[in-house]
Amino acid sequence: LALIFSPAALAQEKAQAVFAGGCFWCMESDMQHLPGVISVESGYTGGKEKNPTYRQVAMHRTGHYESVRVTFDPKKITYEQLLSRYWPLIDPTDSKGQFCDRGQSYAPAIFVTPAQKAAAEASKKTIIDSGRVNGVVIVPILALGDFWPAEEYHRDFARNNKARYDTYRKGCGRDAVLRRVWGLS
Repeated sequence: LALIFSPAALAQEKAQAVFAGGCFWCMESDMQHLPGVISVESGYTGGKEKNPTYRQVAMHRTGHYESVRVTFDPKKITYEQLLSRYWPLIDPTDSKGQFCDRGQSYAPAIFVTPAQKAAAEASKKTIIDSGRVNGVVIVPILALGDFWPAEEYHRDFARNNKARYDTYRKGCGRDAVLRRVWGLS
């Protein structure tokens, strides 16, 4: 007996989450190796401009955030587990950007569907109540609108441009800031 999988059945085995946390190269790299994550795609969301380009977003003309769309298997990793992984990847006290990247397009945010909103709010409350962060948690939880994939040269950047990515990440001070903010010395 052969099993036939319909597209609808396959779609039920996937879910998506969208996060902004500064440079999408770093967010993509940090999220894509989690068990249960199928793919992570760099892109733009949160603005009104259709089909924004990197140049438009980086010049803060569109209202979009650099973000990642995480496609995952909810039988292997839950949305709540993705939220738990997201927090230590960002400086949740900095609303003006992340690390060396400044401006609204680099600010952290969690973009949610109506079904995800309560879990995201509970996760944020848990972080605030834990006292783990050295500062005030300011990450907004915003309604998810259109997600526009980034240009091809931004996708899988850490994997395709390892030396350049490593230089950027270290030069930006991302990991040092994360250790300080999260009290990991």
